[in-house]
Amino acid sequence: MKMIEKILLLLLLLAVTTAARCEAATVRLHATHTDAARGLSKRELLQRMAARSKSRSARLLSGRAVGTRVDPGVYTDGVPDTEYLVHMAIGTPPQRVQLILDTGSDLTWTQCRPCMSCFSQTLPHFDPSGSTTFAVHPCDMPVCRDLPWSSCGEQRWGARTCVYSYAYADRSITTGHVDSDTFTFANADDPIGGASVPGLTFGCGVFNNGVFSSNETGIAGFARGALSLPSQLKVDNFSYCFTTITGTEPSPVLLGVPANFYHNTAGAGGFVQSTALIRSPSSQLNAYYISLKGITVGTTRLPIPESVFALKEDGTGGTIVDSGTGMTTLPEAVYNLLRDAFVAQTTLPVHKPSSSSVSQLCFSMPTREKPDVPRLVLHLEGATLDLPRENYMFEFEEAGGSGSITCLAINSGDDLSIIGNFQQQNMHVLYDLANNMLSFVPAQCNKL
Repeated sequence: MKMIEKILLLLLLLAVTTAARCEAATVRLHATHTDAARGLSKRELLQRMAARSKSRSARLLSGRAVGTRVDPGVYTDGVPDTEYLVHMAIGTPPQRVQLILDTGSDLTWTQCRPCMSCFSQTLPHFDPSGSTTFAVHPCDMPVCRDLPWSSCGEQRWGARTCVYSYAYADRSITTGHVDSDTFTFANADDPIGGASVPGLTFGCGVFNNGVFSSNETGIAGFARGALSLPSQLKVDNFSYCFTTITGTEPSPVLLGVPANFYHNTAGAGGFVQSTALIRSPSSQLNAYYISLKGITVGTTRLPIPESVFALKEDGTGGTIVDSGTGMTTLPEAVYNLLRDAFVAQTTLPVHKPSSSSVSQLCFSMPTREKPDVPRLVLHLEGATLDLPRENYMFEFEEAGGSGSITCLAINSGDDLSIIGNFQQQNMHVLYDLANNMLSFVPAQCNKL
């Protein structure tokens, strides 16, 4: 019996040690919405989100067509096509950076001194000479070969250094040298005080052209490639939990599985569901595909053939989950069925859209009370995303105080379906890279 007790004790200690390692391996940082501190009205916030969604959708399709990677750098009528900025610091002592959270690209980079052609930013450029842990990569290192365009940099940046050029579908480009340094992942309370990881590879951009004006200093790549932050940190999972988009609270981003994820301790009810992540060998869009099987509006399962959502052999079609798109976008034929079902099952009068409408489908509300609208359910492979009303409808006062309207936060697009972050609000979304699964659970994101 004593031997059994000793074995049980050893197993218990092993379990505690393993749990402690898992928890310690989780790197926590925070993201802020790009419009959070601009002092905009709710209507303005939603209008900007709608403009970004249309621009992002068009650019994702463009990136897939021309075979280049995609980055949130396009703007529509002066509105930045960027949704979230993650905050961290590079170097010793730490120098602050704020980077676009991009699940569609790999390379993490920031603007560096001496900047020869750079966009404006509020933070100082990263100064390699001010960091005692900064190191330049020689071009014969494997990491240099992981880039689509790189050279030895013999003409400008010194003999045998790794020089990169990373182009995007919107013709934005960053060019500089590939380096390594210590990264400090900021938390909401301390912009430079968090977990520090030495020796991470990043791009020091000194020629950066494109339209950037979201107060970013560069981009944080969260895609599948070897240079992405999840890959470099050797984590099998990353997750985010977006707080209410029209609010100002920061959103947690976690690299590594949080200890309470599968125990649903977020206090929002519901349970964890999972669906498979799909790889496309032919698609040039480096994104996270899932299998969307159908849509229910109210009591009606829309008559949509599953082939409409399928990822084709040539890389067209399919459904992606995207951190950089605000409103969900569906193929036009699918959207038309969705719109007709909402109109048929809603007693409110349809609001006539204007050229600057926030949504393609809005309803006039006679009172300030929120009337009933049909439920919206997305049927995924092995999972059901039954959206709460606030994740697909939004309300605001009309200009001039003439009344209120409620709008559907979904728009029509091309053949690519995109599940945007408006639909992911207060949803803890986990990308399980080791098992190629996407999991999600309702959560109070401001309390994680």
